Amino acid sequence: MTLPGGDTVALRIDHAGGFVPPAFNLTRLPDVSVYADGRVITQGPVTMIYPPAALPNLQVQRISTGDVQKLVQLAVAAGVGKQGVDYGTPQVADLPNARFMVTTADGVQRTEVYALMDNLEPAAGLTPAQIDARKKLLDLMKAVTDLPTTLGAKAVSASEPYKPVKVAAIATPWQAPGDGTSAGPEIAWPGPALPGASQGEGLNLGCVVAEGKDADAVMSAAAKATSLTPWTSGGKSWTVSIRPLLPDETGCESLGK
Repeated sequence: MTLPGGDTVALRIDHAGGFVPPAFNLTRLPDVSVYADGRVITQGPVTMIYPPAALPNLQVQRISTGDVQKLVQLAVAAGVGKQGVDYGTPQVADLPNARFMVTTADGVQRTEVYALMDNLEPAAGLTPAQIDARKKLLDLMKAVTDLPTTLGAKAVSASEPYKPVKVAAIATPWQAPGDGTSAGPEIAWPGPALPGASQGEGLNLGCVVAEGKDADAVMSAAAKATSLTPWTSGGKSWTVSIRPLLPDETGCESLGK
């Protein structure tokens, strides 16, 4: 099967929902995105510091288009898009849904499973058949997030930083940290004026997208910032969650989907 366009997502694994703030859901990144042209974008390791860095550590690797098809076949074999599979509902609360998407000759196929975790046992209210169905997806997740083992070390290029063409920013009025942590110095926001388009009634969140030179300026400034940094725009201070857009994403409307 030939996928249309290099920016077509061949396979994606991400998470949605759970007991998290709205801004987190809007800016949450996929675990892994495999594109038709062989790019594989993942989240790299981050330094465990507080406050955390403003920018996520997105990395891109490359595989052959033939290996893209191998991963698509693995996803189909694991049950992604298969109808009538019972994954059960574990007796645990506030966890996210794991979401799997694969593009096949029949179009885009999706599967979504609540609380997909290694350590869930029958005591969580799952039957052996449900556990087996979940294990197939967990094995797929492990295979796609460890490509050197799955495809062979020589089949995967070295990681390099992902350079986005567009960067989204979710803004909310800045408030001083309640625990006394230093937020650091203010930084003048170099992108489109904040807060931008409302992201929902009552959320007090706006979104703007910087592209071209503005995106480069945002990425450069954000490299010196943390999640607590006060950004100044329009005479006000803002807390900004920065979300590089992936190749298939177009703007604020792509977030939280």
